[in-house]
Amino acid sequence: MMLALWIIHLLIRNAAIVDVGWAAGLGILSLYYAVAAPGYPARKWVIASMAGFWGLRLAAYLFFARIIGHPEEGRYVQLRKEWKNNLALRFLFFFEFQALLVVVLSLPFLLACLDTRAPLGFLEKFAAGIWLVSVVLEAIADQQLNAFKKNPENQGKACRVGLWKYSRHPNYFFDWLIWVAYAVFALGSPWGWLGLISPTLILYFLLGATGIPATEAQALRSRGNEYRDYQRTTNSFVPWFPKKEQA
Repeated sequence: MMLALWIIHLLIRNAAIVDVGWAAGLGILSLYYAVAAPGYPARKWVIASMAGFWGLRLAAYLFFARIIGHPEEGRYVQLRKEWKNNLALRFLFFFEFQALLVVVLSLPFLLACLDTRAPLGFLEKFAAGIWLVSVVLEAIADQQLNAFKKNPENQGKACRVGLWKYSRHPNYFFDWLIWVAYAVFALGSPWGWLGLISPTLILYFLLGATGIPATEAQALRSRGNEYRDYQRTTNSFVPWFPKKEQA
């Protein structure tokens, strides 16, 4: 799938389609595990419903928010500038690394789908509650940002509406909580502790690699001092009350 998306990205010159494939791949894998694995049906289909809905919803959102009718996202434009040579080959490795990452991150889904024991335990029900709250809040954050961007009067401004008043990246925070929910769900199954790899990796990528650092670098390039003011007054990741500006 990622190879096909890499070919498509060459035609449309928009590498952000890799994000669509990443989200869709996780949703598709969760459904495949539920069909193919021998686990307890209720457990398989609960985790598959959680991951499948989340992955396919996010893929659809990214497709319409970053691909259809949109120029290539600034992060990928910057990558092209930094890589300069052999762009097609470099992006091929990038796309295939995302494919490998999808397989590793899907561990909680696989471990839960292999568990044949019945019935569902407390951890799995608790995890489903975390997941539900996080999905709703992530969707609200996405909707608030979309509505803000569509208003021409907000061009060049940082979004400080709703959840974005309390975190510069509430969508990332609630997305990470969704991964915590998957890991907690898997903890009820044999070898479930291996599922903790997923939220740990996600947190690393969000805080130290391709998430917040790249997003904020692009925001500073496009919004300058407006975004610097936003950084001074608003928490980066965990939602919290705004800081007061110093004189």
